[in-house]
Amino acid sequence: MKTDPLFTPLSLGPLDLPHRVVMAPMTRARSSQPGNVPNALMARYYAQRASAALIVSEATQISPRAQGYSFTPGLHSEAQRRGWHEVTDAVHAAGGRIVAQLWHVGRMSHPVFQGGEAPLAPSALAPDAQVWVADDQGRGRMLNCPVPRAMSLDEIAATVQDYRRAAALARAAGFDGVEIHGANGYLIDQFLRSSANQRDDAYGGSRDGRLRFLMDVAQAVAAEIGAERVGVRLAPHITARNMDCPDIVPTILEAARRLSALGLAYLHLAEADWDDAPRVPEDFRRALRQAFAGRLIVAGGYDAARARALLNAGLADLVAFGRPFVANPDLPRRLAQDLPLAGLRPELLFGGGEEGYTDYAAVA
Repeated sequence: MKTDPLFTPLSLGPLDLPHRVVMAPMTRARSSQPGNVPNALMARYYAQRASAALIVSEATQISPRAQGYSFTPGLHSEAQRRGWHEVTDAVHAAGGRIVAQLWHVGRMSHPVFQGGEAPLAPSALAPDAQVWVADDQGRGRMLNCPVPRAMSLDEIAATVQDYRRAAALARAAGFDGVEIHGANGYLIDQFLRSSANQRDDAYGGSRDGRLRFLMDVAQAVAAEIGAERVGVRLAPHITARNMDCPDIVPTILEAARRLSALGLAYLHLAEADWDDAPRVPEDFRRALRQAFAGRLIVAGGYDAARARALLNAGLADLVAFGRPFVANPDLPRRLAQDLPLAGLRPELLFGGGEEGYTDYAAVA
């Protein structure tokens, strides 16, 4: 019988993975308030999905100023560390593995999260985007992101240390590692792109300058918890939020070479997942494979057939699934046995309680 590429074991740094089906990071906005603290409901949600080869947590802000959406959890306080430990304990008790995705939104924020001040960013350029802001009763609305304030060199250095401390807290909270969020128009991605970074100091201008912040963060996090427990998420072909940059593909490939030299465990390629979205060119996939010696995870609207094809071609090592994992907590079993997938209730993705979160059923 031919081996199923989705269901062959794989090592990822110090982790032994039983198969290749990863749970992608997905914002769910259900942390406890005040304080953006992970809670028992979140622990139940993640434990239900512990059959994933690896769970990448929802994006988790590294500091108060890193926040851009209501009810998203943090990893910068002792209460948050304790809350996340409840989550990781539940996942591990169910036989799973989980890493924390470390997040700073940069200009994708609003003064309501910034003590009334402008959000921080590489340059004072607005993203032409909106963020979700909820009132005290949990009623949310979309608000425009204002023009941010360009970070000083001291603020850049302090933010690098925020990433380092968040990585240390992640390990103290029982996470098996961390993923640095460098995709989708957030702070690290903003530094990488000339459309968002127009600095004329060491952190802008040339490709080297635009790569400097990512590399500072990766080096700090790797030094803190070990490079073998660190991954980075990148999204060169996603250009929403005023992020179109003519140099982004060669910049990302150079980033891959430099991150490979650090010995990081994996790169996580975020791909566009909307209808009629452009596909990632195969020549880029091959160049990325050549540039990075660690594992490659891909995510973005994959089904089982596309996932198997990419694995068979040797262009990825693992495939991450987002929305299918929300509605199907036992997704690996369903994919392995070709069982029907439950449908998603998208109106219940963000905020709320158990409905649309922990009430999706596994196959009997």
